[in-house]
Amino acid sequence: QVQLVESGGGLVQAGGSLRLSCEGSGINFRINNMAWYRQAPGKQRELVAAITSTSITNYADSVKGRFTISRDNAKNTVYLQMNSLKDEDTAVYYCNSLLYGPRSLVYWGQGTQVTVSS
Repeated sequence: QVQLVESGGGLVQAGGSLRLSCEGSGINFRINNMAWYRQAPGKQRELVAAITSTSITNYADSVKGRFTISRDNAKNTVYLQMNSLKDEDTAVYYCNSLLYGPRSLVYWGQGTQVTVSS
């Protein structure tokens, strides 16, 4: 059974920092591309940051220079370090895994709430 379990969300003041974690199980973590998405109320889910199995990273323009995605394959965990948080970063953050192939496999975590107060 595949599970992606996020943790680390919460309430933080604008300008503060949080680190999200996502631990995967039931997948061959090291060969999966991993990503963080977020969804704010009334908005579509959007990609925040992604990291490939070879640790190539990609970021949404809105978070470049503030957020850092990383992975620890030994712990089956992907992280999202979020600094200089803004009100507009408030959203539910979801962990995502993607394995490309003849039948691509996509999995989602349950989400963790991040609320930034000004």
